[in-house]
Formats: sequence, C-alpha cells, structure tokens
Amino acid sequence: MLTRHSPSTGPASPDVWGFYEEKSGSIQYLVADPATRRAVLIDVVQDFDPADARTSHNSAEEILAFVRRQGLTVERILDTHPHADHLMAAAHLKAALKVRNGIGEKVIEIAKLWEGLYNLPGAFAPTEDFDDLFTDGDRFKIGDLEARVMLSQGHTLGSITYIVGDAAFVHDTLMYPDMGSSRADFPGGDAGMLYDSIQAILALPEQTRLFVGHDYGTKQRTEIRWEATVGEHRERNAHVGNGRSRAEFVAIRDTRDAGLSLPDRMLAALQINLRAGRLPPFESDGNAYLKIPLNRF
Repeated sequence: MLTRHSPSTGPASPDVWGFYEEKSGSIQYLVADPATRRAVLIDVVQDFDPADARTSHNSAEEILAFVRRQGLTVERILDTHPHADHLMAAAHLKAALKVRNGIGEKVIEIAKLWEGLYNLPGAFAPTEDFDDLFTDGDRFKIGDLEARVMLSQGHTLGSITYIVGDAAFVHDTLMYPDMGSSRADFPGGDAGMLYDSIQAILALPEQTRLFVGHDYGTKQRTEIRWEATVGEHRERNAHVGNGRSRAEFVAIRDTRDAGLSLPDRMLAALQINLRAGRLPPFESDGNAYLKIPLNRF
C-alpha cells in the first residue's frame, strides 16, 4: 500500500500518515500526537469487490499492523461522512481496538434520506452505530493535541472536516489542486454549499496542511498526491484558486457533475456505511443481502 509520512512541524502539530487504497482512489489517515503517541484513524476503507460482492478488511488490518510497528495507541475511529465510493471499516476497527467511533451528527438526516431511497424504513440507527455524532465547533483531544470539527457541507449534507493543529482533513470537498474539487450531485449535495465550505477551509492559516480524501492522478500527473497547503490551494486550485466567484464555481461544478456516472460502489456503500461499516442483518440462511433500487438514479 502506498504510504507517505507528513511529519509534525512543531509542538502543536500532528504526525500524519496517508495510506492509498488504489481500487477506490481513497486516502486513509493515521494522525498522531508525537509527544504522547496517541492517535486516531480517519476514513479507513473496508475492501469491497463489486463484481463478486465480497468484503474483507485487509486494508484496515495492514494499517493496524503499521500502527503497532510505530508504537502508537489509537484512541478513536473517525469518518468525515458516509462515503459513496468505498465502504468504511469503522465497525471492524471499533471492535478490534475497543475505542469510540465518530462522524458528523447530520448522518441522522442522511440516513432518513436514504431510508426513503432504498424503501427501507427504520433500517439505519446512526445513534446506535456511532458513539460520537459531532456538531460544528465540537472539540476533542488526541493525546495533548486539540482537534476541532468544522461542518463542511456540499459533497454531502453532513460532511465534516477535522482540524488538528496545522493539519486539516478535508475529505471530499477539495481534491489535489490540479483536480479542483469533488462532486456535489449526490442526494443532499449542493455545489453552492460546497463552495461556502471550501471558502471556510481556505480561511485557515496559509501553511495549514490540507489532506484530501481521494486522488486518481491526471493525464499530466501520474504520481498520486493528497497533501497541499491552504496557500497552494488559494493560488492554484483548478476550481477555486485565484478568487474564483461562487457563481463561476457552481457553473463549473454543475456542468462537470452532469456528465458523471454514479460510483460503482455507491448503492452498496451507503447501506453499509450508514451502519458504520456493518453489513445488513444476516438472514435465515446466514447471509447478508443488499437492496439495490432499480431505475432510480
């Protein structure tokens, strides 16, 4: 697994490791306080083969092995939103590590929305599957470091950013600067809200390290990248750099989104991610099943 270390820059700054999950283009993060060796995991992937509908936790276990080699103690499992392009590993990691898991509190609204789309009333219970439902401005500790939650709607109506010292985990708002931003056309998404969220992120100090949720490379850039500073995004982000207006951004985003297909894992992923990575209840034959809406999207 492609792994990179972004070292702490000072006393209030975390060590950050990113782990690239190639099949979904996802970056998973390990964030640690250098002084106490306490850490959190953010947006860890549960492996899923959509052709065979088979799941595993190989990627998560590889990260846990890395954590052990580094001598770190994971205190929390965090997700930034209910992902559409990969399955989350939160339930598996919570059981393995006996720690709390968390996500934004608007996951409750997202669950209600998708209960309707799947015609599965009462199927999801986020208050039971997630220990912490964060609201905008909530704070918690990672060792001696303080983490702050920022509501960052647009990609979904419940996406959140985690800010830890000079590092911010901005999920599916921004992409690497040469790719711009993430789509805003999923149910509950909104390009205008996404622009406002990005502007709040870009109001952070110029040297803040921004860690994005995905990268796929470009025709000009084959190396996978996921870290750039606020200053770099302000100057050269393809969608919001150089002071691009809200109206211009919405036009760009809406035009791009209109030509995109749904992620191939989306209709499976939401049924599992709204359960924090748990599979649907096992049926009388001992197997779990997904329900896929036909001709709905």
